[in-house]
Amino acid sequence: MAEKLTDYKYKTTIPIRFSDIDSFGHVNNAVYLTYFEIARTSYWKDAIGWDWSDAGIILGRSEINYLKPITINDQIACYVRTIRIGNSSFDVMHVLVKITANGEEIVTTGKTVCISYDYATNKSVSIPKKERHSMIEFDEPRLILNTN
Repeated sequence: MAEKLTDYKYKTTIPIRFSDIDSFGHVNNAVYLTYFEIARTSYWKDAIGWDWSDAGIILGRSEINYLKPITINDQIACYVRTIRIGNSSFDVMHVLVKITANGEEIVTTGKTVCISYDYATNKSVSIPKKERHSMIEFDEPRLILNTN
């Protein structure tokens, strides 16, 4: 699936640390999940206003499509949006871009299946109504497949 950046409202810059770089001078493939986590957490805090005292979030699955390498000298940002909402799970799409003199270049895409979770009972729970509504409103109802 080719991602259109115009479908995304949320974007955050991601710092590249020296420790992210492998012996070939590229960001190590495992670090991309950390970049997605940084962006996703910022999205939940800044755009959705997730109340962590009401329900936590755990990951059920992660997918990454490596398209182009990232190096220490690159400036990158990550776009994030919710693309599917179920009862207790929802899918979040991530698009990492390299910021160049000619604009933004997509270097990696990824999807995570997130699960609303109650740590006290160690069980999945329904997505809280406020957060569900915020995800739909922020990411536009026409762009989200609601499986409820």
